[in-house]
Amino acid sequence: MLSSSMRQTRPRKRLLDPLALALASRLGAASSHRCPMAGRGAATAAGAWRPVSILDDWVAREARPISLRQLMVFGRSLTESRLISSANYVRTELPSRIAHRLRDMQQLPYVVVTNPHINDVYNLYYNAFDTFRKIKEVKTLEDNDRLCKIISEMLKGHLTVIPKLAMGILECGGLMNPKDLDKFMNTILRSRISRRVIAEQHLSLTETYHSPHFSPGAKLSESDFIGEVFIKCQARDVIDRCARAITTLARSTNGPDAQVPAIRIDGHLGASFPYILSHLEYIIGELLRNSVQAVIDRQAKLQEKAAAAGNPATVEPPPPIEVTICEAQEHVIIRISDRGGGIPREELPYLWSFSKGPQSANRLENLGQVPRMAATMQELHIDELGRADLKAPSYPTPPPPPSPQDQPLTTATPHTPSLQNSLSSLTSRPPNLRLGMGLPLSRVYAEYWAGSLHVHSLEGYGVDAFLQISRLGNKNEQLTTRASMDAV
Repeated sequence: MLSSSMRQTRPRKRLLDPLALALASRLGAASSHRCPMAGRGAATAAGAWRPVSILDDWVAREARPISLRQLMVFGRSLTESRLISSANYVRTELPSRIAHRLRDMQQLPYVVVTNPHINDVYNLYYNAFDTFRKIKEVKTLEDNDRLCKIISEMLKGHLTVIPKLAMGILECGGLMNPKDLDKFMNTILRSRISRRVIAEQHLSLTETYHSPHFSPGAKLSESDFIGEVFIKCQARDVIDRCARAITTLARSTNGPDAQVPAIRIDGHLGASFPYILSHLEYIIGELLRNSVQAVIDRQAKLQEKAAAAGNPATVEPPPPIEVTICEAQEHVIIRISDRGGGIPREELPYLWSFSKGPQSANRLENLGQVPRMAATMQELHIDELGRADLKAPSYPTPPPPPSPQDQPLTTATPHTPSLQNSLSSLTSRPPNLRLGMGLPLSRVYAEYWAGSLHVHSLEGYGVDAFLQISRLGNKNEQLTTRASMDAV
């Protein structure tokens, strides 16, 4: 038998991150498979040396899904102990959810996983995983403040994830089955939403707790936020504000002569439900933006045709966008109908795809102009060279509104930092900067809280979009709770 001293000095077998090994091997460091220490240096040249056994431990843990109702109940009577409990949930849940997605990326084909954009995302994820797994248990408010600082830095550092993923998927479109690529993209994006929801929720609860007006354990009214969750989200108010923002954008980008369609709202105008306001603003804003632009484009074609025929005065005003709200016992359905001519037949098969379509080359070029996708309804500015850049807007100080929902979309809600929301401001991008992500990304957000998004196109007439939302907030987030445990 070996003595205890001999056992202590015996070299341990080390398992390396397979992606780091692959990249090191690509640089000619084939010896890394034979000598762990030599592999460590070679892998460091291509990327960080990483023991894969640590990732295995975290992949073995299932994610613990939450619902909007759980977020509300937990944060409704906020105390120091509840805040610290929330911190420890975030501290252990984030590295577990990131680990599952790292394993998903490790199982991609070699030619896909070494794409520079996807590899950048992999490195961002691994660095975040490595940071969070080393954080010790939160026991005091000071520990929580340090955790919040790390979370804030990570949220800002990951603003490039969506455009990098989208560009990587488009570049790999011919290297992997498109359905598998889209499934991977949907899983990654849904998981990203889940992590940012719990991270932003904890940051908002911490900000609430430190507010000079906060009283520990105080009850909140229905017009308040609980962290990021708006207790009573009024569908009509959100649609109204999105409509104003989209109408203003259309007038500013299509020229003073463009005829912008009116947006009419009818149905159950008092419908309300708990929701994360930024999620709903993004989905509604994207759907309205598509409809308004489709009607404007069709109207311009009709005017050109009438002018060519010598009868420009025969063109009628643009038909309005009809928005109908339907409230049932367990859900709310919002229908957005336009008469913009429908979706071209050649684009229909790729309507929900991130990876393929007749406009893939243009989308890839446009995505290259968007370096970051970040906070809700920030403005995507165009510089004098025509390049897009996402910047934090300078928010004016409006008069105190009667409700948080009455604030315009260009104004940040007072309870949340401007750069820590989970959505990008794609809705306010210029109409000619088409990324091909609006509908598939909107559906990912809609399905995240067990809702749905469906689009029906009548070629030559228009489009009906149906958004269904859970009215009770009792549905768990829809995410893949485990990655495959197969050996890589």
